[in-house]
Amino acid sequence: MLSINTAAAIVSHFTRPNLHSRSCSCYRPLAFPIPSLSPRSPSLHLRNPGRPRLWLRCVSGGAVASEEMADSTSGKMVFEPILEDGVFRFDCSGDDRVAAFPSLSFVDPKVRETPIMVHKQPEFVPEFQCLHGQQIVTIQLPEGTSFYGTGEVSGQLERTGKRIFTWNTDAWGYGSGTTSLYQSHPWVLAVFPDGRSLGFLADTTRRCEVDLRENSTIKFTAAAVYPVITFGPFDSPTEVLISLSHAIGTVFMPPKWSLGYHQCRWSYDSEEKVLKIARTFREKGIPCDVIWMDIDYMDGFRCFTFDQDRFPDPKSMVKDLHAIGFKAIWMLDPGIKHEEGYFVYDSGSDNDIWIQNADGKPFVGEVWPGPCVFPDFTNERTRSWWAKLVKEFVSNGVDGIWNDMNEPAVFKTVTKTMPESNIHRGDTELGGRQNHSHYHNVYGMLMARSTFEGMKMACLQKRPFVLTRAGFIGSQRYAATWTGDNLANWDHLHMSISMVLQLGISGQPLSGPDIGGFAGNATPRLFGRWMGVGAMFPFSRGHSEAGTIDQEPWSFGKECEEVCRLALLRRYRLLPHIYTLFYVAHTKGTPVSAPVFFADPQDPNLRSVENSFLLGPLLICASTFPDQGSHELLHVLPKGIWMKFDFGDSHPDLPTMYLQGGSIIPVGRPLQHVGEANPTDELSLFIALDNFGRAHGVLFEDDGDGYEYTKGGYLLTYYVAELSSSIITVKVSNTEGSWRRPARTLHVHVLLGGGAMIDAHGVDGKELQIVFPSESQVNDLVLASESQYKTRLEQAKLLSDTDELSEEKGMELSRTLVDLKSGDWILNVVPWIGGRIISMTHTPSGTQWLHSRVEIGGYEEYSGVEYRSAGCSEEYEVVGRNLEQPGEEESLILEGNIGGGLVLQRKISILKDNPKILLIDSGIIARNVGAGSGGFSRLVCLRVHPTFTLLHPTEVFVQFNSIGGSKHELWPNSGDQYFEDNLRPNGEWMLVDRCAGLCLINRFDISQVNKCLVHWGSGTVNLELWSEERPVSKDTPLKISHQYEVIEISKL
Repeated sequence: MLSINTAAAIVSHFTRPNLHSRSCSCYRPLAFPIPSLSPRSPSLHLRNPGRPRLWLRCVSGGAVASEEMADSTSGKMVFEPILEDGVFRFDCSGDDRVAAFPSLSFVDPKVRETPIMVHKQPEFVPEFQCLHGQQIVTIQLPEGTSFYGTGEVSGQLERTGKRIFTWNTDAWGYGSGTTSLYQSHPWVLAVFPDGRSLGFLADTTRRCEVDLRENSTIKFTAAAVYPVITFGPFDSPTEVLISLSHAIGTVFMPPKWSLGYHQCRWSYDSEEKVLKIARTFREKGIPCDVIWMDIDYMDGFRCFTFDQDRFPDPKSMVKDLHAIGFKAIWMLDPGIKHEEGYFVYDSGSDNDIWIQNADGKPFVGEVWPGPCVFPDFTNERTRSWWAKLVKEFVSNGVDGIWNDMNEPAVFKTVTKTMPESNIHRGDTELGGRQNHSHYHNVYGMLMARSTFEGMKMACLQKRPFVLTRAGFIGSQRYAATWTGDNLANWDHLHMSISMVLQLGISGQPLSGPDIGGFAGNATPRLFGRWMGVGAMFPFSRGHSEAGTIDQEPWSFGKECEEVCRLALLRRYRLLPHIYTLFYVAHTKGTPVSAPVFFADPQDPNLRSVENSFLLGPLLICASTFPDQGSHELLHVLPKGIWMKFDFGDSHPDLPTMYLQGGSIIPVGRPLQHVGEANPTDELSLFIALDNFGRAHGVLFEDDGDGYEYTKGGYLLTYYVAELSSSIITVKVSNTEGSWRRPARTLHVHVLLGGGAMIDAHGVDGKELQIVFPSESQVNDLVLASESQYKTRLEQAKLLSDTDELSEEKGMELSRTLVDLKSGDWILNVVPWIGGRIISMTHTPSGTQWLHSRVEIGGYEEYSGVEYRSAGCSEEYEVVGRNLEQPGEEESLILEGNIGGGLVLQRKISILKDNPKILLIDSGIIARNVGAGSGGFSRLVCLRVHPTFTLLHPTEVFVQFNSIGGSKHELWPNSGDQYFEDNLRPNGEWMLVDRCAGLCLINRFDISQVNKCLVHWGSGTVNLELWSEERPVSKDTPLKISHQYEVIEISKL
């Protein structure tokens, strides 16, 4: 620990003149030794008025002292070539290069620190500014540059004009404007107008702002010093991703069974239920490979335990699952119940592996089991301890592990996570002892790494499969991921495509959404449509939360069941192709699924295509619009030849498939699960010739598990086809690997256009010749195929777009979201439950302000002082709607019967003369109050209850001036507060988000508002307006009229 004398000496040095230099950096090391810091003080700062601030950062064997400049410093960044030709590391100065923390994104952190000898100069040099402890890096690129990447982000595919913050967040029910989700990828792919591409990695684990709002400009902002690594420019975005993979690593090679379909729910809560679901898949002939066990399999949510009543014999259950071709995946969370006598807690305490408070005691936070402690995965001792637990856990018949809640999520706290002041005793090579703000974004990745290593220890002959919710750029080395707790609506279906593609662009190719939506109830059409496209995603899993209707493929009626069956049979037929794509991704770093513009980066028309994607040369075109099937859309295709085809399974709710000219893809037979396949099964090749009559493709085969493929135990076959003199010759041009080719039939399909094809059979490995039809024959075949295609679509039964509850739950309700779109606002209203507004998006900023589930949250209104009193859950009717021409007012009037002859009426308007304003007029109105009561109702109070999401919980506060003139600034730690009489806001209050630079202003008629309440929740805040409490009559309703407007802080 620093002594007083040592501190005094530091302060003396700190106050000397002439510390600044023209080449000063953000943090400048000082040339004197510093004793080791106390274990409870990983860093400290000393400040002298008018002088720079001195920082001491704990490192191995001592501490480094550095000073933060009193004034901002700026300039061009210095650079060194690293890794390979075309890759550069940029730092603010040479001193900052030394001071930067180790890389946790690179496979080998030493590579980032090692210059290489090349003569090439970077084409673009970033500029930096260091201000108030923040390093701001700006890169100006050519006009017309398009931006992509930034990892797991919601909203549009092209990120140009957007801003996100890398801070792993439990983001249940996120919207298109949510700026921090579960994973952090401080990475941007820039595509120039000519198609050349360049990648930028801000290599910091800290919270980082990635700002792409300025034209053709990238801006990174984060605390502490960090390097920026650039990859390229290269001729194509694929080349950039290959180069990136040389730094951060490629995706782990998944076991083949993990590429089948996965069925999950929160929760299949007993062995009997799990086996019933599995057997139903087999009985109905719907392909599936995996059943998932959510948190309820545990004993009181204690990790590494089983509930003895509901899961008394997991080994026997898994044996039964394996017998019918199913694997079992089980959840493990980081929160370990704080309970003496619980073996995991006791062993962790004995090994001293828990994250600590700033005072050095284990941090205790509440999660599912109640009070919990959290393993410090930044420490090798902890990772080894966890891996051993996983190894033992796998012996119960565990085929895969699901790491959830590992942002880490913590309940009953505004930030939804642990304090940033918590202490991690990290390994020196990871950055040493640091507070949680340094390691927060990599916590999930390090947990997944420990889980992966434990599974590998358990069985060296099997490849681990780990799914993680939280991650960092580079986590694809250890785990797959999914896009978190999405919603069962059309917006989230549409976003799911872009989200999977963004993750692929950011180095994580093995991802997918919760098909059908996690929260809320899907309609048959929504579920069927989502299954159609979800069956084509790299990771394909259906999942839904507790309290929702059943969402298995058969839960929405026979028509939807058939669509799901067709969709999944497609996936299983395409598994040879998908598995090959993963082998290439694993060995080369290419994406598995990619945006359409990857086929032609120079075509500006492809840059923002969001309902289609590539699986290698296979183009998947889906409809994410409820009123149009995929066959009704005008698909935007890249230049060149693209041949439409199917497997005789066309349906309006399934995507349309195209194969690029010049390509061959391998296709297998229909399967119920991966284990059903046999190497001697017939192999199909689908061929689309290019303009020169040629095509080529590749097929990777191995055992589907284990590591023999790393020792040559595989077969990689290169097929070619060539048309010459009306004869197509199909043959093997080259092979790799020591596997012998299985004796099997080869079934070749040559696409002709319009879905037509010719086919022939041969022996795989031997040359096959096919006579190509004449032009008139081709025309006849195309016409016949198009006629058959039209007939199939006409005969297909269209799926309903209303919520049809599963047969066990009976009744059918019309549950169609009402959209209100005008001016600066887009609203989604749910009439059938409280008439609630579940989404309130400000389009200029892309900010979705409400935090909502379909059945709770969002914008609600009550009729009494009690929480969730009548009005919030009744079914409302739409009694008026005004959808005028552009420029006119758009409005919606809803009414809900709240009993006793009363209705709660709400009019929502977007004003024609001021489209920035969202106006809500609400009232409790007496419609049929009995004469015996004198025409007056019961005692009521109109209570406006909006739940706003805190996009940046530590940067948000409520501000207002009261009627009495006092000024108020309320932060999340201020607790619940009521304001009455002269303490009420003087007609307006505002929710200020300093990080986003925005404030939501709520204005109201003070004469109608008797009380105001501020309630801070976990990542949310309620700004409530209360009327007086009294009876109402037909002549004396209760009313509150108020409005919302979003304004930039700079314009206040």
